[in-house]
Amino acid sequence: MKFIFKHFNDLSIEELHDILQIRAAIFVVEQDCIYNDIDGLDKDAVHQFLKRYGKIIAYSRLLKPGSRFPPYSIGRVVVLESERGIGLGFKMMEEAKNFMLKEWGATKIKISAQKYLQKFYENIEFKVVTKDYLEDGIPHVGMMFTKDIQQ
Repeated sequence: MKFIFKHFNDLSIEELHDILQIRAAIFVVEQDCIYNDIDGLDKDAVHQFLKRYGKIIAYSRLLKPGSRFPPYSIGRVVVLESERGIGLGFKMMEEAKNFMLKEWGATKIKISAQKYLQKFYENIEFKVVTKDYLEDGIPHVGMMFTKDIQQ
């Protein structure tokens, strides 16, 4: 299992299509949420994804400070429903954090987590930093990973 990390300009047309397709399949169709997925942040992002049998089955978007939040951030985290329950989400988030720590020198990473996934993110060292709020009609909570600089 090898996650791929690519800047927007390095994505092939097929990869960009498949990224937008998986995001729409999960966020728009599965979650029945109408929102503007193409928000202008993709061009400055590093896109992390995993392919199996030529198809993207897991994806996240990594952003530098000031793009979405003041610190680094991870968003648009998705795993195809047929691929859930085998640890892909955990592995993807661990690799995303490691990429940001090593490649970008991140010390803080913020996410806007769907509330029902709070425990999942707490298991990978994210801590709640906001009250619950609605984002696109779905309950969310702001969470932060902070690197222990004593290590």
